[in-house]
Amino acid sequence: MIDKKAIEEHIRGILIALGDDPDREGLLETPARVAKMYEEVFAGMNYTNHEIAQMFGKTFEEGMDVGDRGRVVVMKDIDMFSYCEHHMALMYDMKATVAYLPTDRVIGLSKIARICDMVGRRLQIQEKIGQDIADIMTEVTGSEDVAVLIEGCHSCVTARGIKKNNTKTFTAELRGKFKDDPAFQIYLK
Repeated sequence: MIDKKAIEEHIRGILIALGDDPDREGLLETPARVAKMYEEVFAGMNYTNHEIAQMFGKTFEEGMDVGDRGRVVVMKDIDMFSYCEHHMALMYDMKATVAYLPTDRVIGLSKIARICDMVGRRLQIQEKIGQDIADIMTEVTGSEDVAVLIEGCHSCVTARGIKKNNTKTFTAELRGKFKDDPAFQIYLK
């Protein structure tokens, strides 16, 4: 679990290290605010992929013709954010596309977005986000045919260092037919 008291103490120390006075009016409650924010934006760190799959693993078989394997489910433009593990910098304006070929069950669409949201709430690299979402989707749906595409901006690139404001990073985690059969990649455009 996230230790809010420890975060408060460390943020206070950072403010002092920056040469500011943590007891001045504008900063007095900042350590507590940051601790509360970290508890929210890093909530995904409290759960394994398996636990996230259990939290958002509601599936349905109604209306599924088990013999029909021609279905593809694609959910595009899922808003999300995360934080880079190298600089603890915000990854923002992120959009995820999640696709899978149902076997005998389908997952509720809101659950796909919730999986993306919870996975994003960790310290990590963008490539890991796609991998974790795909792992969870495979566990929940039973499908090995999963694709996760993510595009986003990284403040460690746009606001510091190289400072390339319009740079976006694109990652793709392609599995099963999405990786092996070019005909399925049309669904990812």
